[in-house]
Amino acid sequence: MKTLAIGEVEVQRGADGLPEAHTTNLSYFSRLADAETFTRQAYVETYRRGTESAGVVCAVQDGAEWLQGLVDVLRPDAVRILDFPHAVEHLTAAAQASLGIGTSVLTAWLDQQAHTLKHAADGVRQVLAALARLPVHTAAEPSLAATARDGAMAYFTKRLSQVQYAAFQAAGYTIGSGSTESANKVVVEVRLKGSGMHWARVNVNPLVALRTVACANRWTEVWPRITARLRADAEQRHRSRWRSRHPMPTTPPAEPPPISTTVAGMPANNTKPTAAPRSKSVVNGRPTAFHPWKRYDCLPAADALTASHANQAAKVRRPPWINDATCPIGARVSYVRSETLGGRTSLAQREPVAHASRYVRPCR
Repeated sequence: MKTLAIGEVEVQRGADGLPEAHTTNLSYFSRLADAETFTRQAYVETYRRGTESAGVVCAVQDGAEWLQGLVDVLRPDAVRILDFPHAVEHLTAAAQASLGIGTSVLTAWLDQQAHTLKHAADGVRQVLAALARLPVHTAAEPSLAATARDGAMAYFTKRLSQVQYAAFQAAGYTIGSGSTESANKVVVEVRLKGSGMHWARVNVNPLVALRTVACANRWTEVWPRITARLRADAEQRHRSRWRSRHPMPTTPPAEPPPISTTVAGMPANNTKPTAAPRSKSVVNGRPTAFHPWKRYDCLPAADALTASHANQAAKVRRPPWINDATCPIGARVSYVRSETLGGRTSLAQREPVAHASRYVRPCR
């Protein structure tokens, strides 16, 4: 489990009257992930807190190599500070191998070197000289004592710029990662390592994400966005299930035949053929052969009349004033109606019969 604590540093007076740096307004980011994944995901929280735009950023850490890569990604120009308690732990491991565990000599040596490292301007150089003078040859196991001493000297030599504690304190920087250590206990372990608790790995990160939000007092800000995302994910799953139960046809639709650029009966240049001019239907006030009266027969069809009616109609002589050119439609209809019904020859007083359409095909 990896945890990142981000806060703002304020300088306050300590119990001894000296200025001390305290971290306030803390927020947390914690994940069960490898270093690369943690670095990528932590960028969201650091961006929200304004790490990129801050004037000075201090990265207090325990000296692990992957933390150097984290700082290189998030803020390469950050002031890198080795956590002071971790530095004292390395001193203790080297001194115990030479001076013994729990001896008064060990306690006096550690108190002196820790004070020098924390307050002296060149404290790290003085501590390196003290490490070199450790009596490894009088230790119970000289080879192990020499190995522990050499390892501690290499550790501090590699991190000379990160252990300038006197300069850091004078600038108002914090030299301890207590906020991160407490976050691991209060934010993570209290929630995950309760009595009888067992967690599946896939459930750890979701719970820790909610825990960090709650511990930073951001629940009312974040929870509405979380619920909105959960609803959207549920809707997406619902649509996916619906699509799986209603698959689309796999065969592609048949493509329509290509449209030919040349249409039969049309010129090659796609121009419409010119329609023939229409002939006049009336000339000098008289209908021509193209007039509707000439084109459509207004008399009943031969099959509509019985044989007796046809013979009777043939014997009737038309009045001389009725002809195809001057006969009004109403007079012609009246005439045919009179011949069909009664065989009358006089049409002078006849009017068109209302139900003549049963026997006469109307002119159009």
